[in-house]
Amino acid sequence: MSFFNFFSGDSKPNQPAFPWIALEQVEQLDKVIEQSYEKPVVIFKHSTRCSISRFALRQWENESEISAADYFLIDLLNFRPVSQYIADRFQIRHESPQIIVLKGGKVISHASHDAIQFNEIKLLL
Repeated sequence: MSFFNFFSGDSKPNQPAFPWIALEQVEQLDKVIEQSYEKPVVIFKHSTRCSISRFALRQWENESEISAADYFLIDLLNFRPVSQYIADRFQIRHESPQIIVLKGGKVISHASHDAIQFNEIKLLL
């Protein structure tokens, strides 16, 4: 069951769980950045209370090719300091939902709310 499905109660019996890695500690970010030198990293900032965020997360899970990148998910209600640290570290305003793509240790794309264009993001992976 994916992180999203756990909170929403939705499940798709024959669909494999999306491979989200929980991003819960500021200390994890250095390793995440390091991983972005090997393959792209997608960070999704998700508010479990927001229907827009829930919709965006579901769309990403349904449309993404799992092997294209490493995928990290921040539960903003429980781990807001991690989200704020990312915003400060990369000089990106905190928003939710928000997708940040890292390659080579740098942000190559970020978008939030209705500016998230999944097809454009997938081209970067």
